[in-house]
Amino acid sequence: MRRVLVTLFAALAVFCSGVPAHAYANAFFHTQSSGNRGVDVLAIQHLLTHHGHTVTADGVLGPATTTAIRAFQSARGLAVDGIVGPVTWAALVPQIRQGASGPAVRALQVELNEKRRLSLPVNGVFDAAVTTAVRDFQSHAGIGVDGVVGPTTWRNLVWHYGYPDMAAGFCDKDPDGNGTANWATAAAVAQLERAARTFAATGQGQIPLGDAGFEHGGAIPGHASHQVGLDVDLWPIRTDNAQCTGSRITWQSSTYDRAATRALVEAIRAAAPGHVRLIFFNDPVLISEGLTTQYANHDNHLHVRYCERVHPNSLYTC
Repeated sequence: MRRVLVTLFAALAVFCSGVPAHAYANAFFHTQSSGNRGVDVLAIQHLLTHHGHTVTADGVLGPATTTAIRAFQSARGLAVDGIVGPVTWAALVPQIRQGASGPAVRALQVELNEKRRLSLPVNGVFDAAVTTAVRDFQSHAGIGVDGVVGPTTWRNLVWHYGYPDMAAGFCDKDPDGNGTANWATAAAVAQLERAARTFAATGQGQIPLGDAGFEHGGAIPGHASHQVGLDVDLWPIRTDNAQCTGSRITWQSSTYDRAATRALVEAIRAAAPGHVRLIFFNDPVLISEGLTTQYANHDNHLHVRYCERVHPNSLYTC
């Protein structure tokens, strides 16, 4: 009985700390395909180079990267489709540890920097600092802490969500009291940042970023979705460009700027070709133009749903 109580108290301590013993029990490799961008794509590019299929590491999965993926798949006897799903990911990721060097270490470094908000030099050298970062991540994820990056560590690291660069053109809004619930998959983050930078060039102010998700996903108060890192809420644009400082508006408001909001929607779609499942927003003009979709309670915000070619939840497949 004493041992049982000790175990229960230990489990309760972990729960109360906010870091579950197995934070990512359902971790998987996010599928990346043509049109995706972000740190997972960047890691794939470094890993392709590690395997002798050299490609420019720019974080955009364009034609050259697709060609390299297909060549790698062919060389490994995999299905040749140019899509990096779980099987291709598993073939790409090597086991590495302190003392290793080269492109695979760069892939690890960019993943750790994005997913753990670090500033490791991306120099391809697996040194003591990288080992510490790996061990910290393994502890954070509730997996074996040994400093060695094998299949389990890679899978959990790729799965882990990223946090957007607010300097890309966002202001942080938390209408449901969820704090900085801005975490999303690496692709969703990068595609959103790209759209924000495109919109910023129009000179119509910042984009109010509402809830996306928590660092490890899961239920989020005030939302039925936003649990898998592929849903993001944004507020519409105002005619006075004060959407970050003024009162929240709806598409019926006198200060609603339809043209600017249309430009925002177009930037979102252009930044993620083939990877925007839908955008809920009830402006009937934008709906008639095929840019947004009607859904109850979406008069005052745009709900962007990104998608992947393969996903455990069919609502998020492209």
